Amino acid sequence: MGTQNFLWNMTKYVVTGSLIGVTISDRYASVVSVKGVSMSPTFNPHGDGLLTRDRVLLEKLCLEKYKFSQGDVVVFRSPSDHQEKHMKRVTALPGDWISTPHSYDAVIIPEGHCWVEGDNAAWSFDSRSYGPIPLGLICGRVTHIIWPPQRIGTIERSLPQSIPPL
Repeated sequence: MGTQNFLWNMTKYVVTGSLIGVTISDRYASVVSVKGVSMSPTFNPHGDGLLTRDRVLLEKLCLEKYKFSQGDVVVFRSPSDHQEKHMKRVTALPGDWISTPHSYDAVIIPEGHCWVEGDNAAWSFDSRSYGPIPLGLICGRVTHIIWPPQRIGTIERSLPQSIPPL
């Protein structure tokens, strides 16, 4: 009878802990692995090897009222394939003007959208390719690097060096 009671109690603790973990991960924060070099040198400055890949903290409270600022690094679902997630830096918000690549034109970012670009422009597939993204595709804001240990720290708000202010 003691073993059965122990197993029942252990099962209750595991299920309760799992539900709490899923709730925190879904509503408040989660850990994301950074893939690729489009955000280098901010992330993965030593390449995209499995052992050198950065892990970051993704904060989700910003999604309640879509509170973003220029320079925030965000994770969002790809506009062309909602199964894929990308990480880029917000460079323009609704109502901002941005110059388009390979053109002398400037466009205004429509309401409910933002313009995102990678820090490594040569290796980034971003708004310069597919235009402004809907704010509803954003999954959260990256706030800290949590792995590897020598890179632990907060993420600074800044604009890619290729972005001239308008």
